[in-house]
Amino acid sequence: MINTNAFDYINVLDKAADASWLRNEVIGNNIANVDTPGYKRQDVSFEEELRKALGNNRYVTMDDKVSDIKSADLKPRLFTDYANFSYRLDGNNVDIDNEGVMLAENQLKYQGLITSINSEFSNLQMVMK
Repeated sequence: MINTNAFDYINVLDKAADASWLRNEVIGNNIANVDTPGYKRQDVSFEEELRKALGNNRYVTMDDKVSDIKSADLKPRLFTDYANFSYRLDGNNVDIDNEGVMLAENQLKYQGLITSINSEFSNLQMVMK
């Protein structure tokens, strides 16, 4: 059996793209519930999970850090944001303007991740030629 870590970066980028897709759905849900009394906005935490999985040892190369990541360690976490805070008297804490900005930011991040995944596959394809 050939032992290779050629897909390490692709696997991490795939998990990040999945988390970004989930965040997109959560933001859409927040926007849909902007007028629901008592609704609290939700968000997805992935970047912090990735930071923990990579560790903070500056003497280890990024290749080694990425190859040490276990897929099970990279799970996006859904959480309620500012649960005790509200913009309105009805208890809702969704700011539609903020959600629009978060949606645009997340879409750019997702497009960047997909571009990176495609680039990694192009690199693999070039090596195989």
